[in-house]
Amino acid sequence: MNRKVFGIALCALLFALRFPVEAQQPAKVPRIGYVSAGGDSQTPGPLTELKDEWQLPLFHLKAFQQGLRDLGYIEGKNILVEFRYAEGKLDRIPGLVAELVQLNVDVLVVGVLTAFRAAKQATKTIPIVMATNLDPVATGLVDSLARPGGNITGLTGLARELGGKRLELLKEAVPGMSRVGVLWDADAPESAIGFKEYEAAAGALKIQLQSLEVRGPNPDLDGAFQTAPKGRANALITIRNFRLNRYPKRIADLAIKNRLPSMCEGSQYVEAGGLMSYSANDADQWRRAATYVDKILKGEKPADLPVEQPKKFEFIINLKTAKQIGLTIPPNVLARADKVIK
Repeated sequence: MNRKVFGIALCALLFALRFPVEAQQPAKVPRIGYVSAGGDSQTPGPLTELKDEWQLPLFHLKAFQQGLRDLGYIEGKNILVEFRYAEGKLDRIPGLVAELVQLNVDVLVVGVLTAFRAAKQATKTIPIVMATNLDPVATGLVDSLARPGGNITGLTGLARELGGKRLELLKEAVPGMSRVGVLWDADAPESAIGFKEYEAAAGALKIQLQSLEVRGPNPDLDGAFQTAPKGRANALITIRNFRLNRYPKRIADLAIKNRLPSMCEGSQYVEAGGLMSYSANDADQWRRAATYVDKILKGEKPADLPVEQPKKFEFIINLKTAKQIGLTIPPNVLARADKVIK
């Protein structure tokens, strides 16, 4: 074999040996940071058990994970998710967000106002996907729904803007209702915003509100319900948040015990025994949050992704609960329900 042929053969051999090595180099697996206000900080992976009566954070997480699977992502293979749980303690959230920023995750996924603000302050470069019931423009999270600007985008359920509609439906379902007790977590900023929204709507409907405030990691629900009859409340609204979301069945049972027709801000409360709810579909919202993660991982910028609003709101009535408290739902109200639990 002459030198020229030998040289060509040697080059071909080296190329053949080199090519498979390069081809086998693993692609970078994207890493998502997921911050939950609830959950267990000692659990390194996703929540798998209900440690309270019912945990909405687990419901949200499972819907988000399903959204990822629907898009072809498999945790541990072509995507990694770093979970951080605050156990219902708001003061832990900024530290958890800081941990994920230090890890330089590709996307942050958050669901409560404290986490949004902490994430916005901690990073201007890591994309942040939110799933919230607040108005993200009014709270200063984004510039506008159509053009959020900055590094935050996602979805809003607009729960806070539905206060008037909920009071209106409650008043129609309970003829003669004049005073409504509002159960809310006075330690949570988003709940305070919610209470003000209900106050603004109540005046136009000539309804008086009675504040039923609870505080701390173990809210005194029994005490709040003892206060309600003293203020002559004849119906109840619960402003849901990460803390009260642990107790939908307990709240429903206490409302039934005190014969208080209840309006809720999520279907899970009605399924647990609440009388009615009017809201966006939570599961759908968190599944759709995964589509934002997917778009960002494929190169789209958060600033250019409009914040989505619900396409539909669900009105749900629990007739079993109505019977337990001796209430007959007027036919015109019943006819408007999207779902009736019997």
